[in-house]
Amino acid sequence: MSDLKARFEQAVANSKTLSERPDNMTLLKIYSLYKQATEGDNEEAKPGFADIVARAKWDAWKKLEGTSADEAMQQYIDLIEELRQA
Repeated sequence: MSDLKARFEQAVANSKTLSERPDNMTLLKIYSLYKQATEGDNEEAKPGFADIVARAKWDAWKKLEGTSADEAMQQYIDLIEELRQA
């Protein structure tokens, strides 16, 4: 396992033990970086307007299209570390 992957998995574990819940925009960023790092570009069907939460998640992930898995992992790690220090 690469060092980046190990650090990413540790950041995922750390994200579940943050001292306080991040705001919704930060949660969307965490979600979208995780999805991009683990699944790549968003190829899922776009949710309808009625499902506001699913639509927000889909849009956030779609904005990362073209970002490499390694870059998404590093951004995720950096964001979780920033939140842990706040």
